[in-house]
Amino acid sequence: MIHLKNSGHVPKDAKKLLVQADKLVAGMHAIVRDMRVSSRYLEFDISISKEYLDILVKKLGTIGPLDNARHIVEEEMQKEEAVEKGREYFNDERFWECHETLEGVWKKSHNEEKDLVQGIILVAAAFVHYQKNEDEICLSILRRAIEKIGNASGKYHKIDVDVLRNKVLEIIHSGTIKTFTI
Repeated sequence: MIHLKNSGHVPKDAKKLLVQADKLVAGMHAIVRDMRVSSRYLEFDISISKEYLDILVKKLGTIGPLDNARHIVEEEMQKEEAVEKGREYFNDERFWECHETLEGVWKKSHNEEKDLVQGIILVAAAFVHYQKNEDEICLSILRRAIEKIGNASGKYHKIDVDVLRNKVLEIIHSGTIKTFTI
């Protein structure tokens, strides 16, 4: 995953930036799988051999300066650490990574906790679609998230579930998507 610093792009630019990146890496044995636009980053999912990473970063530098690049692998973490890391990713608008990190927590959860964690994952997944300029998909997923969050209340680790629910409901009722922190 490559994060470039965002210098004014909005989610409506996602498809254009995806095409631009694809053209820049043509002939490099690289696959630009997807991209998302947050207020801070231009986030690219790219498959490429490590030996070509520096060249890739240089080419993508015409879109924006590098913030970070990392190889994404499923990491084994304790629940508390994974929830905190997922919260940090969410608050940094790195919703795809939040989703992936919390997936491990969800797999090990049961009953009401499993539903709550799935609800948080769905909120992150919804914002992934927002970052790709897919607002209707985002709103649809947020409606599913509210169903999973259900009547959960209070704090889940450091996440205020009541505030999360209210912010999601506000987006659903207004139809205006705006990211927030948890």
